[in-house]
Parts: sequence; C-alpha cells; structure tokens
Amino acid sequence: MTTSRRLADRKSAKFQKNITKRGSVPETTVKKGNDYPVGPIVLGFFIFVVIGSSLFQIIRTATSGGMA
Repeated sequence: MTTSRRLADRKSAKFQKNITKRGSVPETTVKKGNDYPVGPIVLGFFIFVVIGSSLFQIIRTATSGGMA
C-alpha cells in the first residue's frame, strides 16, 4: 500500500517543524533546585515515627531491666 504524495508531504512538514523546535524548552518545565520530592509535612511525620519508635524501644528496654 503506497502513501499518497500529499500525505507524505504533510507528515514530512510536521516532523520538520519539530526539528526546528528542538532544544527550546520553556522555563516553566525546567526543574528548580529547591524542590523536594516529598513535602515537609510527610518528612516531619516520617522523622517523628522513626525517632518516636526508637525512643519507645529505649524506654521499654530500660524499664524491663535490659532483658527484652
């Protein structure tokens, strides 16, 4: 099945237009250096859980006389 000349020219023009736009990225899509992958609330909750569980373990070990 052959492609008509008109369709082939349209496809070619579409890809040629993309080639001239290559490398011009708008500034809104560029990532900033200050952006964290997780929010400060999630990070605070994670630290609270980790430190809280370790403190709970230390207190439990101390009250049982070191024999857990």
